[in-house]
Amino acid sequence: MPVTSATGKQRRKVRFASTSQISAGKSSITPNQPAQSRPSSTTLSQDHTQPKQQSRMSETHVHPAVPALFKELPIIQDALTTETTNLQEETVNKCLPFLKGIHSSQKGPFNQFGVPPLNRDDHIAYLYDSLEDYPGSFVALDASRPWMVYWALAGLTLLGEDVSQFRDRVITSFRPMQNSTGGFGGGHGQLSHCAPSYAAVLSLAMVGGEEAFQLIDRKAMWRWLGRLKQPDGGFRVSEGGEEDVRGAYCAMVLLSLLDLPLTLPPDAEARKHGFETFTSGLSDYLSRCQTFEGGISGNPGSEAHGAYAFCALACLCILGEPEATISRCVDVPMLLSWLSARQYAPEGGFAGRTNKLVDGCYSFWVGGCWPLIQSAINGTQPATAPKQTSTGNLYSREGLTRYILACCQGKHGGLRDKPGKHPDSYHTCYTLTGLSTTQYHHYHTELAQAPGETSPLHFPGNSFLSPARTIKDQT
Repeated sequence: MPVTSATGKQRRKVRFASTSQISAGKSSITPNQPAQSRPSSTTLSQDHTQPKQQSRMSETHVHPAVPALFKELPIIQDALTTETTNLQEETVNKCLPFLKGIHSSQKGPFNQFGVPPLNRDDHIAYLYDSLEDYPGSFVALDASRPWMVYWALAGLTLLGEDVSQFRDRVITSFRPMQNSTGGFGGGHGQLSHCAPSYAAVLSLAMVGGEEAFQLIDRKAMWRWLGRLKQPDGGFRVSEGGEEDVRGAYCAMVLLSLLDLPLTLPPDAEARKHGFETFTSGLSDYLSRCQTFEGGISGNPGSEAHGAYAFCALACLCILGEPEATISRCVDVPMLLSWLSARQYAPEGGFAGRTNKLVDGCYSFWVGGCWPLIQSAINGTQPATAPKQTSTGNLYSREGLTRYILACCQGKHGGLRDKPGKHPDSYHTCYTLTGLSTTQYHHYHTELAQAPGETSPLHFPGNSFLSPARTIKDQT
């Protein structure tokens, strides 16, 4: 049954992976598609590789502009067969019909390069739906409520929708999640945690408005973050929780966006170990997270992971100019080698770790690393006339674009991990973000100092905050 969403428009009742049938209330046709050729509503289980005979018959319809790299198996393959290689082969076989444009679920029309369009209207409708009622089985995700709001709002923003219409609902939802001791929990009555605090603050920033900003208890947030600062320079994600680069990245984003003092609160435990600011020892901690492979792990001694690599690089960029912080703290050639190995052919997408499968969400977690490294390599550019660099693309923008548009779009809206998986708001958000990175060339510029600032603003955070700032008149 259709429901009326916050926008006043009729939307489908939200459906998720546990629901086997897609509602017939959502059309999957394009405006100019002839009525007699319109597909009927089908189950998600049909969204898999075509039978071999049908696939062979369709080979003649492969768009001639699709390069061989994206429609053929790798020339060199390891003869050793393992569970990992079998899963990789299975994934490639699922992706190839989509990359060739011959899968029955693809709508088209394909452009001159053999790439299908972004089904914007379907994805917008899907994200609006994801802000409505959830099935009872989703109670297990109660601790992720700020994230589910963030993913939907961020995805809609990327697609050009005005999310300020959700301001009242976001404020009402997040108010009981904020604890008097500082920070936000994942749900009502839950302990404060860096991850939901990050998602909540960014969501409030997206909907905007004075009431949204005033909701945040900045002084309590500052004191709570001070309790997370650790003697080795890093941060815990919560009081008594694990310490990793997620905590460091989220903490620095919160400090930056909320314009909080960099000086540690007087009662911060880290002060007993000689630290005076939130940034003390942080770059050294992040440097110790680079592994023998060249990637970056969640904490020193763990396995390199694409999402942790982004968190560490983004954190370093908030600390200062990328050409200074990244070059000083990271072995860039080794990191480039590891990141490059995360992009596969023929799929074109990114995997998060060594010997893992491609996944649409790493379009952002790995794809988002490239603009930061590009900025570090190119250096600060003049704001009025940034230079066109000679380094070119550090990754295959074409490959990632093809994977996202061909393999990640759900038949009825939303984006997914890979063919055979169900769309969800998490993958929709981060896959769209990755697609956005392929559309632009990135650099950071010299910006004028703001009044009272002791240092210029830095890419990509709001600012590298002055330790001299106080929190008076900001509570």
